[in-house]
Amino acid sequence: MSQELLAATTAAVRDAGARMLARYSPASRQPGLPELLDSLHANDTAVAEGLRPALAAIRPQARWLDDEHGSGPLPPGEWWLVDPVGGNVNAVHGMPDWNVGVSLVRDGRPVLAVLYFPVLGEMFTAREGGGAFLGGERLQVSAKTSLAGALTGTGQAQPGHDPGLLERMGTSFTAMAAVALQVRISVPVSHQLAQVAAGRMDLHWQFDNVRSHASGVLLVQEAGGVVTGLDGEPWDLAGGSYLAAAPGVHAAALDVLG
Repeated sequence: MSQELLAATTAAVRDAGARMLARYSPASRQPGLPELLDSLHANDTAVAEGLRPALAAIRPQARWLDDEHGSGPLPPGEWWLVDPVGGNVNAVHGMPDWNVGVSLVRDGRPVLAVLYFPVLGEMFTAREGGGAFLGGERLQVSAKTSLAGALTGTGQAQPGHDPGLLERMGTSFTAMAAVALQVRISVPVSHQLAQVAAGRMDLHWQFDNVRSHASGVLLVQEAGGVVTGLDGEPWDLAGGSYLAAAPGVHAAALDVLG
């Protein structure tokens, strides 16, 4: 992936973030679920309507997919995987931790990633083999070697998931909380993955490996982190559970979560 392609994609994502930032208000309060769902949909639509033609102009041969909860394999070729507003539920509650996320996937492998946090003014980028960056600063995962001092995290299952998954998540939280400094359970997942890449967090694990996580996974990999399945197998876009961690705590975390 060329630097020119990354620069063009970054500009498109920045514009999309500005579009969403104009809609966002820290005073936002929704009275109930119907209004909340309407706001979620409106935000996603507004961002996607601006981002889709911009990305199509940048890479016409790449297909588009903005199913933020989608999983499983993709047909061969290039795909723009887009999460129009990662952490949208936070945005509609007036909270600042949301982002616009894009990854370019080629034959099932993420090769470019852009994650933009408009409220914070932080732009995370990565190219396969080219490193991960926050603005112009190259990222490096943390040097932690013990879970005792590790800031760890996981996400939250979407409503309607198998109760067995919820039980597994609870069990994993209890196990990690017994040995780590702290465990965060929050969304969006891409936010936690960006923090792992920046060395602000030490590891993140997830039980539903949705495709829209690919941008965060590439950030961690290019920042020197290790991303595998929870059985230790190499991470795969179409795989299941995964762990993204600093090298010094990855093996110990696998032992805990396994």
